[in-house]
Amino acid sequence: MHENSGAAKKGQIAQDIVGGTEDVVMEDGSAPKADGNGLENLKSMYEHEGDWDSEEEDDKDWNPDVDDEDVVLVEWFCTNCTDSNADDVFHCEQCGEHKHSGILKNGFLAPMDLPESESELEPGTDCSGPESKPPLASPPFWSSEMHPVSTAVGFDERMLLHSEAAEKPHPHPERADRLRAIIGGFHAAGLFSGRCCRIPSREATREEMEWVHSHLHVSAVEATSSQEASSFGRDTYVNSHSALAARLASGACVDIMKAIIKGQVLNGFALVRPPGHHAMTARAMGFCLHNNAALAAKAALISGAKKVMILDWDVHHGNGTQEIFESDPSVLYVSLHRHQGGLFYPGTGAATEVGVGDGEGFSVNIPWPCGGIGDEDYLFAFQNVILPIAEQFAPDVTIISAGFDAAKGDPLGGCQVTPLGYAYMTQMLYSLMKGKILAVLEGGYNLRSISASSTAVMKVLMGESPGVPQSLEPTIPGLIAVLQACKVQSRYWRIDPMCILKMQLQLASSEVKLKGKHGTRQMRRGPVWWRWGRKRVVYDHCFNTSGTR
Repeated sequence: MHENSGAAKKGQIAQDIVGGTEDVVMEDGSAPKADGNGLENLKSMYEHEGDWDSEEEDDKDWNPDVDDEDVVLVEWFCTNCTDSNADDVFHCEQCGEHKHSGILKNGFLAPMDLPESESELEPGTDCSGPESKPPLASPPFWSSEMHPVSTAVGFDERMLLHSEAAEKPHPHPERADRLRAIIGGFHAAGLFSGRCCRIPSREATREEMEWVHSHLHVSAVEATSSQEASSFGRDTYVNSHSALAARLASGACVDIMKAIIKGQVLNGFALVRPPGHHAMTARAMGFCLHNNAALAAKAALISGAKKVMILDWDVHHGNGTQEIFESDPSVLYVSLHRHQGGLFYPGTGAATEVGVGDGEGFSVNIPWPCGGIGDEDYLFAFQNVILPIAEQFAPDVTIISAGFDAAKGDPLGGCQVTPLGYAYMTQMLYSLMKGKILAVLEGGYNLRSISASSTAVMKVLMGESPGVPQSLEPTIPGLIAVLQACKVQSRYWRIDPMCILKMQLQLASSEVKLKGKHGTRQMRRGPVWWRWGRKRVVYDHCFNTSGTR
């Protein structure tokens, strides 16, 4: 579907089966410059800010192409953000986390600037080592003999086995510690004190995985079980346990969804990895092997649901999910993501991508044109685009592709969403769906951010209310993106024209204020048709044209 997208032109690469072409590396160890077909390193793909030809950029992100022998290993990497630090530094210079942080045990509730208590630390213990990883705390199991509870949780410790086979000079951002920090935060916040249940673990069957993936794709992932280390493309590592972890992740999503449709639970949170929303019908990419959210949607339809909405708030566009359902009118796919005109990974998700065939109009994309987008922009998009369309679509159940890499502090996302912002978004969906929601973990690579944000979402699923947001004043880039989405989607859904007009006036007013700060210039006066007929009154009032022009 997206083979010729901007991301493909900028160097996106993935393999359909294990093995394949060799990665290209320049003589100096850097990736080739973008020339339409070249390859970029991970930082270029994920954090590009407009200068693809920069040769002096300090790339500290994970890069699998660097030869270990050419790298001088630093003494420790931050558990929270994976940034490198010198041995004599005890607080991460990037995020402030202590070298011996307790974040894996207590999540976001662990003190940021203090180590674990001396009684819990052996002298000389480095908490970044695998021997110091705390076990995952567990809520009680759910069974048919128990009284139904409102919220189910799905996870399995065997998903932690999906990891890099060998220690790298820089840890991969999608690492097992992500789950440890989330579970630790749930436990420390008291969410496992009889307030939710855990579904029994189960591996998805091949038949279930082929609901959304090709036979060849499933076989390719399964083939990795016989290899100690391999990869799909440059960014998606696998080891001999990865296929098992992927089956467990998919099985959890399918089973929670079936429990929701059957009325055994109201909602659920699938704390799973590897993530899934980049996984296409026949391709693993972007850290993803099987598309967990897509499998949950299929499970809902097979179990009796007529319509399913997938709301994807991961900072990256869920190109895999969109491709799988692009011609299916029974699944509404909605995504808010950083796009940057196709230069932000994976490059897909323009507002004009609306689906094809019978599914035209059932893909809704709200592409942010830059980083720095925060709570107000997301909530503004919810009120003006997402909720009006969702109310008309009237889904039987909603799946949240819950990536938390748009959160403030994330090393890849560069956006500013807070835990409270995620809680507000969840609350809006909760009210719309009367609680029938499945949240599926996707991305998010700052452990404090994903722990705090996941806990905020979980509390709303369990019935707690975050209150009412105080402000819905979007930034100018956010306003532009929402206005663009409204104009495109108004061809398929009822979008109040007065809302569009109000946003146009708001944008024009903002431009006037900005231009006033940077000197006097010709003022943009809005669409010429405002000067015609009854619209002339609005035009004259907003732009004061009754006097001089």
